[in-house]
Amino acid sequence: MKRGMPERVDKRTGTVLAFDFGEKRIGIAVGEWELLRAHPLTTIRLETNAERFSAIAALIAEWQPSSLVVGRPLSLDGATHAMTARCTRFANQLRGRFGLPVDHADERLSSTEAEAQLRSAGNRVRKRSEYVDAVAAQLILQTYFADMTSSDHGSLPTEPGHADDRRTDTLSH
Repeated sequence: MKRGMPERVDKRTGTVLAFDFGEKRIGIAVGEWELLRAHPLTTIRLETNAERFSAIAALIAEWQPSSLVVGRPLSLDGATHAMTARCTRFANQLRGRFGLPVDHADERLSSTEAEAQLRSAGNRVRKRSEYVDAVAAQLILQTYFADMTSSDHGSLPTEPGHADDRRTDTLSH
């Protein structure tokens, strides 16, 4: 392997939890590598980090994921911004607290697309606001699955220094 190039890993089995991180809400989706399908799961609307991570711990205990995916917000031109750094921190906290590989996925326009899907399904404004973050997490995970299965014949790139993590974009809190 060339120096500075990402290490390759293949961990395409098991359950994956995906997160659409926000300062007020965290949308969560669940998917399976074997099926390559994602489904909205829930939205965490808790105030403190302790409460948020407690709720995430309960979901991890229930679903026993093999890895996590965090959406990474970027500007439409691909530039990072303040929320990108918060999401990166959140992903690093997930990795540190739960000892699971954490991947990052481009989440540009996921909330906009989720809102449009909920609207086209006939959901009222109040219902849409309840589900938009979990549906955005579903879209992030579904896109992640598509990107990973179409790239490099199945080898998943990792960031240098994170041998257990697949390369994508990270969200932090």
